[in-house]
Amino acid sequence: MSSQQDNRQANLTRGIRVEIASLVYNIIEVVVSVTVGLLTGSAALVSWGLDSTVEATSAATLIWRLKGEKDGGDKRTVLHRKKVALYVVACAFWIVVAAILYEAVSAFVSQEAPGFNWWGIAILFVSLVVNPLLAWGKYRYGKRLDSPALKYDAKDTMICEYQTVVVLAGIGLTQWMGWWWADPVAALLIVPYVAWEAFEATKDARSVDPDEAEATPDA
Repeated sequence: MSSQQDNRQANLTRGIRVEIASLVYNIIEVVVSVTVGLLTGSAALVSWGLDSTVEATSAATLIWRLKGEKDGGDKRTVLHRKKVALYVVACAFWIVVAAILYEAVSAFVSQEAPGFNWWGIAILFVSLVVNPLLAWGKYRYGKRLDSPALKYDAKDTMICEYQTVVVLAGIGLTQWMGWWWADPVAALLIVPYVAWEAFEATKDARSVDPDEAEATPDA
């Protein structure tokens, strides 16, 4: 039993480290992409950056959640942290949906093609490599810990990978084909996925009841 507990503690530590790496990288994503997106007028890049705030929020709340168990919190405390974390992530998703719609509609109204910036392209290409690695780490320790929240976060990270491809395609079509509308359309293609994740996170949060603490660990 002690060996199993030690093993779980080790996996909790590694899971926290993965989420810390995710938090740091997503903060970099937000700063670079939103700054470049605002400077160049790219709705897709701004929307992608805003979605990265959800990833950062998710990472921060999961660090808080996993640390609660690692530090010896009881089952009720663990479930309470899970519920709060899921609601925080859900709220962040809904805010991002609203922000993306605003940016995309503004772009359609102005009908101005965004400018080009290599910093924006660079962060997108870096993310194509980094996101799968982060998703693999989250899923690996989510599986070891039997943690739905970590697995859920891994799925969110892979959705971000898809969004990266969409944004790159939108920027490419705008710059090389002259299709000004490709950028806001790329931004709008992100909305259904963000909205779905918002709905799922809200539903999951409602299903967690700290007063009905289960005997088995669940993250």
